Amino acid sequence: MTAPRTAEDLRTVAGDALAWVDSRRPDFALGDDALAVDGEVDRSWKPLGELAQVCATVARHTEPSDPLHARARGLLDFAWQETHEGELFLRLQRLEPFATYPLEVYAALASAGLRHPAFEQAAAVVARTRGWRLTEQDPTRRLGVLRAEERCGIHRFGQAPADLPQTWLGGLPEPWTFGRDAGYALTHVVFHLSDWGRDAAAMPLDLVAYLTDWLPPWLDTCLEAGMWDLGGELLAVAAVVARTTGEEAPVDAWQRLVAARGPSGEIPLDDRDLGDLGARPGDGGDRYFLHHYHSTLMAAFAAVLAGARPDAPPAGAVAGQRPDGQGAPA
Repeated sequence: MTAPRTAEDLRTVAGDALAWVDSRRPDFALGDDALAVDGEVDRSWKPLGELAQVCATVARHTEPSDPLHARARGLLDFAWQETHEGELFLRLQRLEPFATYPLEVYAALASAGLRHPAFEQAAAVVARTRGWRLTEQDPTRRLGVLRAEERCGIHRFGQAPADLPQTWLGGLPEPWTFGRDAGYALTHVVFHLSDWGRDAAAMPLDLVAYLTDWLPPWLDTCLEAGMWDLGGELLAVAAVVARTTGEEAPVDAWQRLVAARGPSGEIPLDDRDLGDLGARPGDGGDRYFLHHYHSTLMAAFAAVLAGARPDAPPAGAVAGQRPDGQGAPA
């Protein structure tokens, strides 16, 4: 496939990615240990929540008649059935009332209109406690929990949360301090602030200007290093920023990501030798799935956002310019 220069090309990337994800439904299914105290959340609830979040965004940005929309809705229905239509969230909440991951996964489904009123009522009771409010979390994770609370009607999300300046991105750091961990942190700050691309206008203008300046070299560095998963997340951030600035999708970056695709449209996390992981293309094993599912979801997420019609630029959102007229910091 050539470099994606049109919305149709981006749709192909998204379509192939979601088709591969759909073919791996059993790998997203919750096992018998979903409610176990010592269960592996990162291999059960986390993949299911990420599937729900990406599909909710795809459904939001596509028309009901669009095959992409139908595929996303089908995967959302699958995820919802895996939770017994939300009943497992209520059981989890009773087992671990101060764990945040049930609320975060539920919120992804709730954003697509899949609700369980009893869980929301129980979660709201716990959220009013000092113990919940004082749970120690890093600032980026805190933004995610606040967004989840908003989706469940527990509180209204402010456009500039108090924790924002404490995040790596919110502090507008020296661009040369960018690294892998900072990259994942900044992408999630953008996802939380923009409600996963639903409300790009909620991005503070100083962050838009900062990202307009520095996102291109960071993206280039990650793709040059074969960091496809982080590269996909940064392409999604580029799409969110573009929805406020009206810029085009970075064609060269998309070309690199497309070249990394597997035979069925799946994308690896990075350039590690799959032989070292005991996995190979077409392998139905767990290792191949774990090395591909998140980066493939991110490719679909980024492609749909990049192909969506840009929002109108907010007043003052000029590349490299902050609201106070100062240039973005170095």
